[in-house]
Amino acid sequence: MIDLHLHLDGSLSVKTVRKLAKMNGTDIPESDSELIKMIQISSDCKDLNEYLEKFDFACSLLQTPQALCEAAYSLCTELKEQGLIYAEIRFAPQKHTEKGMTQKESVEAVLDGIGKSGFSAGIILCCMRGNDNREQNIETVRLAKEFENKGVCAVDLAGAEALFATENFEDVFALAKELSIPCTIHAGEADGPKSIKKAIGFGVKRIGHGVRAAEDEELLKELAIKRIPLEVCVKSNIDTSVFDKTADHSIKKLIDSGVIVTVNTDNTTVSATSLKDEFKNIIAAFSLTDEEVKKLMLNSADAAFTTNENKEMLKSKIEIGFKEFVR
Repeated sequence: MIDLHLHLDGSLSVKTVRKLAKMNGTDIPESDSELIKMIQISSDCKDLNEYLEKFDFACSLLQTPQALCEAAYSLCTELKEQGLIYAEIRFAPQKHTEKGMTQKESVEAVLDGIGKSGFSAGIILCCMRGNDNREQNIETVRLAKEFENKGVCAVDLAGAEALFATENFEDVFALAKELSIPCTIHAGEADGPKSIKKAIGFGVKRIGHGVRAAEDEELLKELAIKRIPLEVCVKSNIDTSVFDKTADHSIKKLIDSGVIVTVNTDNTTVSATSLKDEFKNIIAAFSLTDEEVKKLMLNSADAAFTTNENKEMLKSKIEIGFKEFVR
C-alpha cells in the first residue's frame, strides 16, 4: 500500500504523543481515552474548520528539531509495520517556528527522522491558507527547491479552504511553477469545483481531495483527459461532513468517470483510520472488485512524486503483494 496524502501532525499515535509530551515537559492526561479526545475528532464534528482545531495541540508538541525528528521516525516505523511500501508525508514548516526553529531546520529534522526509520518516504511541504503569511509561503516554496532531490518531492496548499480561496495564492504557485517544483493543492473539499479549477490553472500535478469534482461533469472530463490524479481520503471527508457516510461518497463516480483516483488516509489519528481500513470500507460500500482495488493501488505508484524507476519498483511490489492483501 502507498499513502500519498498523509499529514504528519494529524497522524501522531498516542504512544508518540506521550513520548513527545515527555520530551517537551508537557502535562497530558494519564488516561488514553482522555488524551485521544485532544487529538481525535468527535463524532459530531461539524466541518473542516472544526476538524482543523485538532491540529493545534499536536503542533504545540512539534516545535523543536528533536520532536519533529522523533515524530517522523515514529510515523514511518508505524507505516512500515502496517504494510506500507511508500508514503508522501506532508507538513507545514511555518507551523513549527513558534519557539525559534526555522522552516529550514524543521525540514531537516523531518528528513532526519525519515532517514533513521529506513522507510521509503518523500516530504511534501505545505504552504498555508491565510491572509498575512505570504512571505512564509514564499519561503516554503524556496525551501522545496533547495531540498529538491534531497527528500522533498513537492509543495502543497493546506488549511481552511472555505475561508481562504485557492485563487488568492496564485503568486505563490506561480513561483513554484517558475522553479519547476511539482505541486498538489487541497481543493474541492470544503469549497466546490471552482477551487479545483483554480488549482488546475496553477499547473498542479495532483489534487488533494478533489471529491467535489463530481458536481461538475465538464470538470470530471477535464481531470480524466489531463490525467490529474485525485488524492481521495474517504473517512476524512465524512468527518468534515462533505458526505454523511461512505456509501454517499463520490469516489465510485470519480472512478467510473475515468478520473485517476488514489486512496489515502489524510490523518490517521485525527480521523482514527488506517490505509487498510480505508480500503476495507470502500470495498464494502461499493463492492469493488479485486482488479478495481489493485488499479487504485497502482494509481498511487504512478501518481507518486518520485522517479520513474522508483514507480516501476513500487508497482512491481504491489503486483507481488496484492494477493496477500486481499486474503
